Amino acid sequence: MTTMAARDATMYWLSRRTANDVFLLYSFAETDSATDELRAFIAARAARIPDLRIRLQEIPGDLGYPRWVPAEFASQQFVYHRPDGLSWQALLADLGELLGTGVVATEYPWRVHVFRSVHSAPRSAEPVVVVVLQLSHALADGTRAAAIARALFGMAVDEAVVHSAPDVPVDNSADHPVGPGKTSEQPVDSCGQPCGWIARRVDPRVLGVLRLPTQLAATVWRGRAAYLAQRELAARTVAGEVPAATTGFAPCALNPATAVDGHTVRMLVVDADDLRIPGKTVTVVALTAISRALVDYLSQRGEQPERLGTALPMALPGPSAARNNYRGLSIDLHIDEPDLPTRANLIADELAARRERALNPLLSAQDRVGDVVPAILAVRDVERAELDNVPAALDGNTVVSSVYRGSADLAFAGAPVLFTGGFPALGTVMHLTHGVHGIGETITLSVHSDPRVLSDPDRYLELLAVALDTVVAAHR
Repeated sequence: MTTMAARDATMYWLSRRTANDVFLLYSFAETDSATDELRAFIAARAARIPDLRIRLQEIPGDLGYPRWVPAEFASQQFVYHRPDGLSWQALLADLGELLGTGVVATEYPWRVHVFRSVHSAPRSAEPVVVVVLQLSHALADGTRAAAIARALFGMAVDEAVVHSAPDVPVDNSADHPVGPGKTSEQPVDSCGQPCGWIARRVDPRVLGVLRLPTQLAATVWRGRAAYLAQRELAARTVAGEVPAATTGFAPCALNPATAVDGHTVRMLVVDADDLRIPGKTVTVVALTAISRALVDYLSQRGEQPERLGTALPMALPGPSAARNNYRGLSIDLHIDEPDLPTRANLIADELAARRERALNPLLSAQDRVGDVVPAILAVRDVERAELDNVPAALDGNTVVSSVYRGSADLAFAGAPVLFTGGFPALGTVMHLTHGVHGIGETITLSVHSDPRVLSDPDRYLELLAVALDTVVAAHR
């Protein structure tokens, strides 16, 4: 068994208040294999992937962080939908319903949804098989989830889970290097240190109480270090040694102070060559197009935003005890710049500056505080967090998650992959999110929205397609 990292436990506790599961869509060519054979394929592959052979176990009274314990594949983890087949539009409707659900990680932290005989899908004149891998956010962030999917559908029979450590985490234009990752068989504590025989045999509640004084002392000590690091970071920022933080963005029509009213999904699948611009990453091209589409859509609704921004998750390099190893970047979309090539350059510069600040070691001091806060205090903070109010300043008016998922050498029981997509979760603040996901030579721009905010998702997808063409054309 393995004690969860504090960041992963936070994701689990948040899932009890809001839907935050990770969803990865893969479209494969249809296969002659029977559905029972597809189920057997998933079960056999999962049995060889450490990340798919565990479930979460809570500690009574939250006297310690939850633990990962061994678990076998359960029949409920393979869900077969619509045996008579369905259209692509019907699939999108079903997917919207799925995005409002969540797995119960104490029973199983992942499951696979399979839709067969899907006709009129992108990139294929023939029916396809669509697979949606649903993961608890406590189990994986976007990068780790893509690695798990690669292990599940990789063509090599002995393929193990790999974890990406890209040199440029926000660059979606190249195949990032990956290395093998293993789930430790030896228990570790909340700081990632190996536990001895006592931790394996003593009631975890007792251990939690015994560790409490040490954790409190560590929290105070690291809190002081974080305060000093914050002061030093502020001084270096004033001196121009570190890029300044982004000024927050005012809420707009995309950020109503209401609960999410539903989930709608649209996807735009394009050739990677159609988004390639010399000197620009796919992420920058996509952000520039999204900035144009958002302004066009809001303008058609009679709104003229002065400033828009996006929150963009950035995978952190290097090993981590946490399965959620990323930091959010706040990116100004520079909608006040009418010239699209200039806007793209400004966004690229913004990405570089935000990444430089996010990777500054002084920011890690705050993370180290969270790693040692006692579980009983950490869970209380999550339970009391204000999730129903929209703050006056936001990290972004939307979310854009950009992940390259590797070469197109995946297959489902022999059927080759065609494209992939992903859907960042909605919340009280974010009622419209975007995914930019590539595999092989295809890129998918996914739109996940609350119908109350995006009443005409097809129109927005049209605007996004036009914006992509316009941005690319402006550079040629």
